[in-house]
Amino acid sequence: MRGRERERMDSNVLFSSTHVLLFPFMSKGHTIPILHLSRLLIRRGAAVTVITTPANQPFVADFLSGTPQASIVVLPFPKNIVGIPPGVESTDKLPSMSLFFSFAAAAKQMQTHFESYLSSIPVGTISFLISDGFLPWTLESSSKFKIPRFFYYGMSNYAVTVSREVFINMNQIDVKSEDELFSVPNFTSVKLTLNDLEKNARGSEFIQESISAASRSYGVVVNSFYELEPVYFNHWNQHAVPKAWCLGPFFLEHPLKENGPKSPWMDWLDMKLENGESVLYVAFGSQAEISREQFEEIRIGLEKSEVNFLWVVRGFEDKNGDGFENRVKNRGMVVREWVEQRDILEHKSVTGFLSHCGWNSVIESICAKVPILAWPMMAEQHLNARFITDEIGVGIRVETCDGSVRGFVKWKGLEKMVRELMEGEKGKVIRKKVEEVGVAAMKAVADGGSSWRALNELINEIHGNKINIS
Repeated sequence: MRGRERERMDSNVLFSSTHVLLFPFMSKGHTIPILHLSRLLIRRGAAVTVITTPANQPFVADFLSGTPQASIVVLPFPKNIVGIPPGVESTDKLPSMSLFFSFAAAAKQMQTHFESYLSSIPVGTISFLISDGFLPWTLESSSKFKIPRFFYYGMSNYAVTVSREVFINMNQIDVKSEDELFSVPNFTSVKLTLNDLEKNARGSEFIQESISAASRSYGVVVNSFYELEPVYFNHWNQHAVPKAWCLGPFFLEHPLKENGPKSPWMDWLDMKLENGESVLYVAFGSQAEISREQFEEIRIGLEKSEVNFLWVVRGFEDKNGDGFENRVKNRGMVVREWVEQRDILEHKSVTGFLSHCGWNSVIESICAKVPILAWPMMAEQHLNARFITDEIGVGIRVETCDGSVRGFVKWKGLEKMVRELMEGEKGKVIRKKVEEVGVAAMKAVADGGSSWRALNELINEIHGNKINIS
């Protein structure tokens, strides 16, 4: 115990002299984890400065309220981007995700303003920068001012490691179709299809630029914990660059608000809990694009399943007027507002999550000890779905009508798997497993845990090394 106390005292001294610059990408799913990381750093004694844009400043300021060690720097976001309405400064506000690459490319115009800010502060003020991986140009800026750059992709060790092995060994992969399973080079037990990889990422100039900047950065911070994916974390640090640091789950340092006004959906969950009823939480993130035809199948599947559900819907109004919401009102609630997902997952009535498998959702569900019905849709979500179902056993997959990973989901297949998750034998098995993994997550961020120690080691390394930033 004396050694632990000594380590804590030494780390407190180093953290008190640490000032971290955080630059999240303009997207809720990227910004929120970085803001959680900022609170983690503050709680350990560091000061942080968050870079954001005018339209995103109120959200960031509200999140950081009550933290005097945090400051915010607002940089203008470029205007007159073709296809993007004026004032849109976050990807969750884009009319279509087909505009993502235009939006990301436009962000480079912030570089001049970023470097102007860096030139205005005394040399040595910033200990290091944590930049989103989708802001690759920050490497050039940080190098110019001799600031070590870490990057953050918002992905698991599994996703980055496995996808890297596929891409650098593509000539070894011999399949007749994009839905045929193959063994991943150097991970023969891992089976994927080419459809598990995002097509837009293959050969994208922007993605290649991001990967190049990442490989020349000082390190990568990961919103995960060592015990969750040790094989992939170790493989990355033995065979790839830069060094990875598992510091998560970030948000576990940020306790849930116990007081404050209750939302109608939280009151509804309270009522279900009082009645001893379990609830399936349904949400597909802020950026998934679902067709009207697929949306209708979801409605029918949820209704036919006869389970209680809380469904957070984005972009669809009930235009049919067929009385769906009225028919399910005693056991189903549809929400069309922004929700604090973690509050919902942590509610004791919620015992299942129908999810798109974005990494934030996966890690939140694991920590809440809620098993997942995986329905991946975009980005690296298909890899996350493979990880939670094939690797750690905390989820099961939806059934597509043709068996492919990107196939259409009919209501009968959805009804079947919803029942399996909430009432079936597979659901019982994965519910037990997610309990074990959730406990391990809490231990990782506690004093002396793997993530707690990793952050100490990172800060020690930054302060102890004279880093040559080229």
